[in-house]
Amino acid sequence: MTGWQPSALPEAIRLRARLNAELRAYFAEQGVLEVETPVLSQAGNTDPNIASFSLGFSGRTEGGPRTRWLRTSPEYALKRLLAAGVGDCYELGRVFRDGEVGGRHNPEFTMLEWYRLGWDHHRLIDEAAAVVNRALALVGRAARLERIAYRDLYRRELGVDPLRDDDASLRSALGDVQIEPEGLERDDWLDLLMTHRLQPRFDPDTLLAVYDYPASQCALAKIRHDPAQTESPVAERFELYLGPVELANGYHELTDAAEQQARFARDLDRRAARGSEQPPVDAHLLAALTQGLPTCAGVALGVDRLLMAMLGTPRIADVLAFDFARG
Repeated sequence: MTGWQPSALPEAIRLRARLNAELRAYFAEQGVLEVETPVLSQAGNTDPNIASFSLGFSGRTEGGPRTRWLRTSPEYALKRLLAAGVGDCYELGRVFRDGEVGGRHNPEFTMLEWYRLGWDHHRLIDEAAAVVNRALALVGRAARLERIAYRDLYRRELGVDPLRDDDASLRSALGDVQIEPEGLERDDWLDLLMTHRLQPRFDPDTLLAVYDYPASQCALAKIRHDPAQTESPVAERFELYLGPVELANGYHELTDAAEQQARFARDLDRRAARGSEQPPVDAHLLAALTQGLPTCAGVALGVDRLLMAMLGTPRIADVLAFDFARG
């Protein structure tokens, strides 16, 4: 039997240790508190594009549900800490997503997520870029930061308006990329344009921050309406790319409990339409938002993806001690 060996080389395992230490040193210098939150939750992730692992607990639950969910992100628990007054905080730890395995995906992976009180997504872009460049310095690299609005990116590179053009125009912009259209919605076409037409062109030495997404892709971000303008509303979120690799996803965070509950309901409706599992919503998060979440911005960064970029490998197995096939 040969599958007992690590999937990563020793130098990659050592680089991960150095990176973890560097990340912790950065946040200690900035006065951002490291915290640990539960890996098991009473609630799952309602996002229609994310599948959660669940398991059954056999012991006493003191009236709580026996089914528990492996976290896909520490986001909800970190926001509960923010509402309780902990202040700026971060977590570096493992998260889990069902059905995601391949060259660039592993069902369990490492996420760095942090929150800054009083910040918006634009200010957090600067810090996310600084964190990535601090990591790149470990391998003698640096990347310049470029910012562009989501709408401007699509207009500049593809000649389409992602907020206004119809679905047929978006499909046409895919060119010779052949996709079966049945069941695809507008946001699916926009995502396909990003992954198939835009990302492959991104400069490998540039950190590209794409910000202000269509409101339909708001996730847990604030939506900005400007009644003085006729333009479509946008979600105050960003994604950070190093070349074609998506590293991070950040938000100017939603603080409205009623709006969050409505978004959970919309997610579940979409999951029902797809025949997907219906995980319970996070009542603890809604209670924390009702109590009051401070104005803040937060970002989740994929540490394994960052290591892949640092080592110049397209295979996530190369940065994991043991990948899914060897676990």
